[in-house]
Amino acid sequence: MEKAGQVALVTGASSGIGRETAIMLAEKGFQVMAAARRMDRLTELAGQVEGITPIDVDLSDPDDLEKFCQHVAGFSEPVSVLINNAGYSLRGVLEDVSIEAAKRMFEVNVFALMQVTQACLPGMRKMRGGTIVNLSSMAGKFAFPGSGPYAATKHAVEAITDALRIEVRPFGIRVVAIRPGFIATEFNDVATSMTGDLFARTDPDYKTIYETSGKGIGKMFVNATVPGPELIAKIILEAVLSDSPKVVYHAGLFSEEFLGKRASLDDEGFDEYLSEKTGLKDLKL
Repeated sequence: MEKAGQVALVTGASSGIGRETAIMLAEKGFQVMAAARRMDRLTELAGQVEGITPIDVDLSDPDDLEKFCQHVAGFSEPVSVLINNAGYSLRGVLEDVSIEAAKRMFEVNVFALMQVTQACLPGMRKMRGGTIVNLSSMAGKFAFPGSGPYAATKHAVEAITDALRIEVRPFGIRVVAIRPGFIATEFNDVATSMTGDLFARTDPDYKTIYETSGKGIGKMFVNATVPGPELIAKIILEAVLSDSPKVVYHAGLFSEEFLGKRASLDDEGFDEYLSEKTGLKDLKL
């Protein structure tokens, strides 16, 4: 696709996958609108890479999000490529995740994605073209124990993406889902910070659940190499530049294994498989 001078909007662009994607798109000639909360990082990035314009927005703040979407809808040149990358995770068994915290996560991971997309779609429809890339996760197809609310946000992203793809295809708009596995970014550190000290506040009943599943998941990482965000950014770029992108891409540590098992096993079989992998299958408390 012709890209010189086209406008690309990347949310969550201050670090990780979003940052690398913004850089790669700018290097291909896109005028990249890089949006995130950490304006200092965006300003630094814009100073290093030609073609990147920083935009300060807190997607968890409804007023800020509304102003941002009005700004996007008023661009002199419509957005032709939208990368809905912003999102974060909270950990914890269901009893330990407050409804307030879960709602905030849905606001960022799901409702902000919807609202930003709504701001871009009129311009894309007018152009009869465009590409929307939604960052899901392998957790969009299944949930690890202790990740139910986060996985629920990504299940929602999958549903929105699937419906939107069919709705806007007649206008020449392509909609792609990306399902990363484990990737070496700040995502894990942010999840730890946002979650806080689970052991300090959980009921003693759950401590063994956390310890057992933590050990089970930890074993999977022994001698494993976790790829960096460039891997996913390259796939996003491939999808954007393709004349006929796939509807879904996946990559990253364990993505092939877990998504393959989820696709090949029935519900009972996958439940048994994941219970064994996390060490919880035969646990009795």
